[in-house]
Amino acid sequence: MKSSRSTLIAAVAAGVFGAAIALVAASLIGGGIGSETTTLIRGGSAGTLQPVSSNSALTPREIYKRDSKGVVFITSTGVSSQSQSGPFGAPESGSGTATGSGFVIDRAGTILTNAHVVDGAKKVTVRFSNDKTVDAKLLGADRSSDIAVLQVNPDGLDLTTLPLASANDVEVGDPVVAIGNPFGQAFSLTTGVVSAKHRSIDGLNGFAINDVIQTDAAINPGNSGGPLIDSAGEVIGINSQIETGGSGGGNVGIGFAVPIDTARKLLPGLRKGTVDTGYLGISSLSITPELAPLKLPVDKGVLVETVTPGSPAGKAGMKGGSVPAKLGGQQIKIGGDIIQKIDGRPMNTSLALSAYVSSKKAGDQIEIQLLRGGKDEKTVTVTLGRRPQQSITAPK
Repeated sequence: MKSSRSTLIAAVAAGVFGAAIALVAASLIGGGIGSETTTLIRGGSAGTLQPVSSNSALTPREIYKRDSKGVVFITSTGVSSQSQSGPFGAPESGSGTATGSGFVIDRAGTILTNAHVVDGAKKVTVRFSNDKTVDAKLLGADRSSDIAVLQVNPDGLDLTTLPLASANDVEVGDPVVAIGNPFGQAFSLTTGVVSAKHRSIDGLNGFAINDVIQTDAAINPGNSGGPLIDSAGEVIGINSQIETGGSGGGNVGIGFAVPIDTARKLLPGLRKGTVDTGYLGISSLSITPELAPLKLPVDKGVLVETVTPGSPAGKAGMKGGSVPAKLGGQQIKIGGDIIQKIDGRPMNTSLALSAYVSSKKAGDQIEIQLLRGGKDEKTVTVTLGRRPQQSITAPK
């Protein structure tokens, strides 16, 4: 739905270090993660995650000394052109190589990274800061949130686990550091601050990733999957993409990290290779003052532009737009349902709708209050599906 005037790239080197990877914006509802209360966790004994006890401020030097041993250099080989095609631009042959970063979260050998670092790979290896390299098994990946979980055999490895905090606990201006492998420069540290919160970026399949952290800590190709760390030395996000402003593949001071809260929510399913994030199956527009020229019947809500055939929304009888219109030079469709509430909660933006749907699981039922034809108020019950991992093309 939204169009990006500048270029976002995934901070991963695909095939050649520093390759620019363009991202195409989309707005298929059912992406990202809604706000929810979570328990802060810290890496502990094998297979467990322990509560965080305090938030003592550390210097970047102290953070690096403590946490860098828990960061890994990931190499994915045999990347297929099909799995890495489109906005993440992959090598043309099946012999391509992608590199990125990751970090250990427990002594059982569980590693978090980005899905695009390992997407379609035939083999994945991880290298630790002591130069020990081992094979890793991909347990599960979610292309819509750009999160993947790897497993290494912990035998013989003196694993350092990184403590996990919450993106909800940091504010704009708080200091952060990023540790990763930019342009193949292994285990590098950069510093910055939280520049903004609640940004939205797109996953590999076009679904929105919500509540993303924006930072000016330098993030470059090869940093993908590495940790964004707060002043207590605890992970608050997974570095994923950077804004290039159309200037190429380098950092311009705008980077994005998927909140660690999103990873924590998906972790139990990804360990088993499954993702149960709720899926509605529409594309939409937030009704804002900018839409006033369209003379819509209401001044707030979410306008349904398209409904994917066979999706939960389609099965429930929801209607997309059928009347062509132009807004800001873009072609859109109006005349579709206008969503006003879900489960009694007002829905005034597409992002709020996306966050709420994705906070649910496949099989959950939601009640949608909508306006049809500009005057008829209806309530439809939708049983959510499982969000597709592949991209979905909106109906014409």
